[in-house]
Amino acid sequence: MSVGMILLLVAGLLVIFGVGQRVLDRMRLSDRGALVAMAAIFIGGLIPPITLGPIQFSIGGALVPLAICIYVLARADSPGDFWRGIIGAVLTAGAIYALDHFLPADPAAITFDPNYLYGIAAGVIAYILGRSRRGAFISAVLGLILADVVIGIVNRAQGVNQLITIGTGGMLDAIVISGLLAVMLAELIGEIIERIVRGKGRQENEDGAVRDGRRAR
Repeated sequence: MSVGMILLLVAGLLVIFGVGQRVLDRMRLSDRGALVAMAAIFIGGLIPPITLGPIQFSIGGALVPLAICIYVLARADSPGDFWRGIIGAVLTAGAIYALDHFLPADPAAITFDPNYLYGIAAGVIAYILGRSRRGAFISAVLGLILADVVIGIVNRAQGVNQLITIGTGGMLDAIVISGLLAVMLAELIGEIIERIVRGKGRQENEDGAVRDGRRAR
């Protein structure tokens, strides 16, 4: 079983036990909706890729994640949130495309699965661009799907006779890793910032109370 599949199972168990409820609420997803989405990615990843003309795509690695992104985008709080997600996805795709060109052309020269690197890089980049849980998730997942499409189109335009693959092979792992990592970063850093703000507010209130007490005396 691949890393992405294992992470999906772990994430599903966490949702079942009520962990991450606040994250799901902010992404406008219910527990049941999140479990259905993860189950669809898992099952879709077991189905062989579908080939239509020059395009080959995976149900679990492309169609289901794309549908989730569209759903989350459609429930954006404002047009600004919507476009931040789209722009973040485009910029993430550009960054992954650039990263792909830094890696050796010969797969044998790479000592690790580059799809894991894509997933981690997309997760970090997407958080920086999206910041919010929803924005980070959309930027990461949709960005990787777009990067897959762009790389395939560019290769064919350069005369490389191969299919435009979307979400196939290890890319499903990269999409799962990037989506989870982006959301985790957004939640962790967001929680730290909220605690700092609350701490400052509490300290200011305490200082104000002390000053008021001194004036009363």
